Amino acid sequence: AAMGKKKRQQLVDSLSRSAKHFTKSEVECLVNLFDRLVAESSSRCAAGGLGREAFQDSLHGAFGMADDMLRDRVFRTFDRDKDNCINVVEWVEGLSVFLRGTLEERIKYCFEVYDLNEDGYISKEEMFQMLKNSLLKHPSEEDPDEGIKDLVDIALKKMDYDHDGRLSFTDFEKVVRDENLLLEAFGPCLPDLK
Repeated sequence: AAMGKKKRQQLVDSLSRSAKHFTKSEVECLVNLFDRLVAESSSRCAAGGLGREAFQDSLHGAFGMADDMLRDRVFRTFDRDKDNCINVVEWVEGLSVFLRGTLEERIKYCFEVYDLNEDGYISKEEMFQMLKNSLLKHPSEEDPDEGIKDLVDIALKKMDYDHDGRLSFTDFEKVVRDENLLLEAFGPCLPDLK
């Protein structure tokens, strides 16, 4: 159901304030895009938003994000109210960080994506899962899992400042501030610059 002109304008005004990395006309375009995606979607939510499948398809189409596990994590990170549906506010505010977030916002976002069980830490097991998923496998390797375990150990050595065997947000933030390239250490979950 299309919303009235006045209500739509209020939504755009409100989102222009909360999604501070977009201009008002960009917010308008994103709201229109959202409406179009929802209208074209076969996996619409009861709440009138984007379902998991439609959202993940848009990530794949627009940003070439092919890794199912990471796309699922991005969905969960956007879905602030955890109702398995991306509403227009989650869409615009999520894209604000996803596309133009400050380093601070992107650190928080990536950490949330990588914290698979959402317990506030990135464990060895979580690192292993993500790296296993995002690294190319060579048929010649005897046991590719061994190489991934080594990589996890190296990552922990470099990133685990308090030496508790897992990454807290503080560990992650400190290491990324020192070395920005480690922001997506466990898999691509942001669009590339182009």
